[in-house]
Amino acid sequence: MIEVRCKLCNTELQSHPTQTKCCGCTNMVTVVGDKITALDLSKVVMLNSMKPYQNSSSYFTKEELAWQYSRANRKIRKLEFEVR
Repeated sequence: MIEVRCKLCNTELQSHPTQTKCCGCTNMVTVVGDKITALDLSKVVMLNSMKPYQNSSSYFTKEELAWQYSRANRKIRKLEFEVR
């Protein structure tokens, strides 16, 4: 959820996944989902932003991950049979 404040009218807007929220002043700050638009973005303050979830701890070691990546990139041999 993103929260922004318009510096002109001091209106705080919270994002919604599908609804459009607008402040209504001359700057026309609009928030839809994770997108923010305005006539002058220098007059918009971000109060809260969405941070993507990053899993820094992995269950696999570097050697195991390298083996998985090499396994995923392997070529598949096609067998040719003689038809009689």
